[in-house]
Amino acid sequence: MTPLRTLLVVLTLALVGAVAPVSPLPAASSTVASSTGASTAASTVACATDPATPKRQLRAMWISSVANIDWPSRTGLTASAQQAEFRAWLDLAVARRMNAVVVQVRPTADAFWPSPHEPWSQWLTGTQGGDPGYDPLAFMVAEAHARNLELHAWFNPYRVANHDDVNTLVASHPARRNPSWRFAYGGKLYYNPGLPAVRAFIQDAIMDAVTRYDLDGVHLDDYFYPYPVSGQTIPDSAAYNEYGGGFANVHDWRRENVNLLIRELDQRIHQAKPHVSFGVSPFGIWRNAATDPLGSATSGLQSYDAIYADSRRWVKEGWVDYVAPQIYWHIGHAAADYAVLTAWWAQTVRGTGVQLVIGQAAYRAGASGQDAAWQDPAELSDHLHVNRRHPEVSGDIHFSAKDVKANRINAFGTLAAAHYTRPALLPARGTAAAPAAPVLGSATRGSGGVALTWQGQATAYAVYRVDGTPSAADPCAFADARNLLATTRKTTFTDTTAAATAAYTYYVTALGRTHQESGPSAGKAVPGSGGGAFSVVVDNAAAAFTAGPSWGTSTYSSQLHGTDYRFAEPVAASDPAWFRAAIPSAGSYRVEVWYPANAGYNSATPYMVAASGGNRTVTVDQRTGGGAWRALGTFTLDAGTYNVVGVSRWTSAAGYVIADAVRITKV
Repeated sequence: MTPLRTLLVVLTLALVGAVAPVSPLPAASSTVASSTGASTAASTVACATDPATPKRQLRAMWISSVANIDWPSRTGLTASAQQAEFRAWLDLAVARRMNAVVVQVRPTADAFWPSPHEPWSQWLTGTQGGDPGYDPLAFMVAEAHARNLELHAWFNPYRVANHDDVNTLVASHPARRNPSWRFAYGGKLYYNPGLPAVRAFIQDAIMDAVTRYDLDGVHLDDYFYPYPVSGQTIPDSAAYNEYGGGFANVHDWRRENVNLLIRELDQRIHQAKPHVSFGVSPFGIWRNAATDPLGSATSGLQSYDAIYADSRRWVKEGWVDYVAPQIYWHIGHAAADYAVLTAWWAQTVRGTGVQLVIGQAAYRAGASGQDAAWQDPAELSDHLHVNRRHPEVSGDIHFSAKDVKANRINAFGTLAAAHYTRPALLPARGTAAAPAAPVLGSATRGSGGVALTWQGQATAYAVYRVDGTPSAADPCAFADARNLLATTRKTTFTDTTAAATAAYTYYVTALGRTHQESGPSAGKAVPGSGGGAFSVVVDNAAAAFTAGPSWGTSTYSSQLHGTDYRFAEPVAASDPAWFRAAIPSAGSYRVEVWYPANAGYNSATPYMVAASGGNRTVTVDQRTGGGAWRALGTFTLDAGTYNVVGVSRWTSAAGYVIADAVRITKV
């Protein structure tokens, strides 16, 4: 049992033994603009939010090109075959409800675009300098944006080749034309980070892509100075003698060389395009606490000392917009515990304005040769449960695309089922004003679903669907993603998931380039078909709910419906809590229930439905499946106003029985 699972068991035991679950509910402040389209806030309210459906979260995967790890799958593919493969990766990202991809476009001092500085990448055609017959970067940006995915271009700054034979480089390669710029170390070729000319050249190469393409982000990985090789010394003494004056030692000088690259690149990117995000994905350990009291309680390789990456300083100085540490160890790892490192990084970014996203080791899950923890399908998912403890964590990037696709032991499927059940907006960057709310023109039900059209001036739009036809928008309907259907850069959308018999109300918001969101449009109600327009929700706080004095009230769970819910101990007596409703006509009705789930709640809660001809009882396991509508079934109901659904206390199972809300829809 991992430490996280142990903690969950402890929390469950504590809950079962408590008098009543009364812990405060997590809340979000929701600012909602007026339905006329003005972006000025009309109201600000505290709303209950579900941590399983966050409103904003970066969800991405790395698509690696070096050594054809992910894409292209091999060299020599035709342009159309390469493009088909890339579209499939983007479609996988959309299917897994991601909102960004991080694509390697400069893997070994080469380019996935027609660069005036460096040759075409060998990983495209098999020959360095070989023209692939199209512009891959322009294609990638267009295809990603068509799916409303952000594209972050991933550049490796110093690596020239994964070998040390300079004669295999294309003759025009800058590393051949400038021998003093390079060195060999550990069987590989690198640009020397200590040379100002090299630093300027690397920045120029990256900035060519930034200025010419509609990138959303610039991304560097963890390769700075080369990782240490036993018995070898980095051959940069001449550069240190020339440029290292004023530094006490070569190590401080090397760190400053990397610092200069990060700081100057940050400045150049934002001078050229302020909306472009700059992020680095460093090795997961900065320094160990045994070496430096500011470090983490770990005992692994220290990137500050080993590869001269002072990643903590980059955050504290604000030289990056986001940091994505590669925390590629399992929960409870002796030298580098995932939970320990996540907490350390959360503390490091706190108050800096730098966003924290976590690099996740999808490649380890279910892979042979990995620690036993990685053979547990829940390990990756548990990482995101740890993240929920730290509000500073704003998302995850998964390495790499082929491992997301492989989904060994259903590890990624388990993660997606627990954390990616709804779409999510990207975290907002900067202080730009939100665009004006769009005008929702029509919402029309057809054979393919409900088709929406609207007008607006924005980069993208978010589409929300609320059950029923409320007379006014509830601000809390937009506080998390439980009602979020999709985001799109178009001004049309078809809801293919709409049930034909259910009534809905749709809203659309506008998103700026850096993801500030407008208030919602005026809602458009869509009745259900075939008389199915009737749908009523009865919450426990409504006058139509009744319960005896043994039923307590709680706000403990964030999965609740409305402002609170009711709970009671099981006993050998019915003592039901009743939900009353006015049924307009005799017929078939779908009955659904909403309850917060908890491992300490009842596994066999009896729900009674006052069906025509007599009560029908359906038992529900309230330990799981909470925070959403769950169908009891379709029942024949008589017309009239009466107690339609009851929650009984008569069950032999242990744990509280919960009464929260019911929804009754004519079918």
